Amino acid sequence: MRIPTAIKLHKASKTLELHYGPEEQYRLDAEFLRVHSPSAEVRGHGNPILQHGKLGVGLSGVEPVGQYALKLIFDDGHDSGLYSWDYLYQLARDHDRLWAEYLAELERAGKSRDPDESVVRLLL
Repeated sequence: MRIPTAIKLHKASKTLELHYGPEEQYRLDAEFLRVHSPSAEVRGHGNPILQHGKLGVGLSGVEPVGQYALKLIFDDGHDSGLYSWDYLYQLARDHDRLWAEYLAELERAGKSRDPDESVVRLLL
């Protein structure tokens, strides 16, 4: 299990900074964390629900949960996912691949990151 040695919430840049020692640091933006929430709302009890329209979402708080996880509180009201140490490290380590997969999923579904934008597909 990889436990961060330091955790910093940057509200202005909407990022969570995780340190795993002096040579290993990650910055995860709130949108990425929100769309990869381990909550039932996102995981869908085994049938994941694609999150969209989360561009600009921020983190309003971070709370430790025992010795095993963080509860992230998002400014869109979402606060039900518990991010275990292992899951946070996986998100940090695999960020680029996970983000690319998410963007591809959005495109396939005809959805947008922007909450004020709807994608319209014409069937000609």
